Amino acid sequence: MSNPYDIVLASGNAGKLKEIAAILEPLGCRLHLQKEFFSESAEETGLSFIENALIKARFAALKSGLPALADDSGISVDALKGAPGIYSSRYAGTGNDEDNNQKLLEELKDLRSLEERSARYHCAIAFVRDAADPTPLIVTAAWEGYVGFRPQGSGGFGYDPLFIVKGRNCTAAQLPPQVKNLTSHRARALLKFEARFMALNLGYGERA
Repeated sequence: MSNPYDIVLASGNAGKLKEIAAILEPLGCRLHLQKEFFSESAEETGLSFIENALIKARFAALKSGLPALADDSGISVDALKGAPGIYSSRYAGTGNDEDNNQKLLEELKDLRSLEERSARYHCAIAFVRDAADPTPLIVTAAWEGYVGFRPQGSGGFGYDPLFIVKGRNCTAAQLPPQVKNLTSHRARALLKFEARFMALNLGYGERA
């Protein structure tokens, strides 16, 4: 029987696993990338971050036989009417972070002031005990900022080198991990999740 503290993360992104595991360390759970159990990817047919997170969580639980945690996140730019939004990870059509960043810069090339380039990161997290869980745990959070004029910083992933955090004179990629893990959209959502998880006693009792 699986250890009840084992949870599959519906992602193949090792950077994301490291970030999430650091934040959720107090729960005592062991997170596993989905590639440890299967190679397929869920078909993200949802029209919102919440829908896609839930699709991915249910798929990972079905394929692995474990409780599953999924996040769907992305950046929404006001000048682009919320784009790239749920298509953030595949904005350029290649699935490559650098290509996505370059496309976003191209789309905003005529906007000369930072105020015109306002944006926010969104994150929705879904947790299911099993694939058919009728009461999934879902939380959301956002992180306000702007799209910079060029990439800066080597930390993080996704649009972090372009995302200038509101109230800070740096990009998300320039923030120390310990700061990002307290302030980012994903961190805020995960902290909400952690509180809900503990309140609902979803740790399944004592470790065997």
